[in-house]
Amino acid sequence: MDAQKIKERQREVWSGGDYSDISALLRPAAVVLAEACAVSAGQEVLDVAAGDGNFAIACAYEGASVVASDFSAVMVERGRARSEAEGYEIEWVEADAEDLPFQDGRFDCAGSAFGAMIAPRPRVVAEQLFRVVRPGGTVGLTAWVPGGFPSRLFEITRKYAPPAPDAPISDEWAVEENVRERLDGLAASIESTRRVLVWAGESPEALVERMAGDGPPTVAARKSLSPEQIDAMSAEMTEAVRSAAGDGPARLECEYLLTIARKRG
Repeated sequence: MDAQKIKERQREVWSGGDYSDISALLRPAAVVLAEACAVSAGQEVLDVAAGDGNFAIACAYEGASVVASDFSAVMVERGRARSEAEGYEIEWVEADAEDLPFQDGRFDCAGSAFGAMIAPRPRVVAEQLFRVVRPGGTVGLTAWVPGGFPSRLFEITRKYAPPAPDAPISDEWAVEENVRERLDGLAASIESTRRVLVWAGESPEALVERMAGDGPPTVAARKSLSPEQIDAMSAEMTEAVRSAAGDGPARLECEYLLTIARKRG
């Protein structure tokens, strides 16, 4: 596996388009993650693969001192602008989740809401998350459950824009056996629970527009796919929503795995 090539492609994808609608859809899960990690005032927290800062802002709201990192310089700028606009003092750093530029044991908590799950080398990113957390500290992760609606959407997009053949699939982070294997020797305890994130729209078409629209993956796909392929992909996504939620107002329950792990003391 050429991890660097995969990351370069991912960086290109997530540096384009409009991330705001996707961010809004994911935001409630980041709040749940901060609560599950018991983030509180006085703690130092790291948001890894932060996107535009959902988890970082949820932790800053609790009074924590927060550093947010992402491997996309564009996303870092988006996150910095967002956190400043919302009145939070968050330090933003361009950083690879597989090579975090922070000292050992600096943070009370390191978390990632649907971000670290796309890193090409799961064990490497797990080791980095635990390295930067103090003994007894917390690592928190979310990832989409296989077979859930988001995973079905990813299957459609992968059909039209196939990933590298040896790249891991992100929802493998939502299989408890995989989580325990990847965190083996790093965590003193691991608790994984299934949670639900609700996505809603006025119609299947409106929800697909919100989920995809001008989002980074769709904008990236337009560079390599024909207009006919883009239309076909959108039609498949719309039909997937319709089959799950029916016509008219669409409400989807999107299941994800919330994992909270404690570092060995």
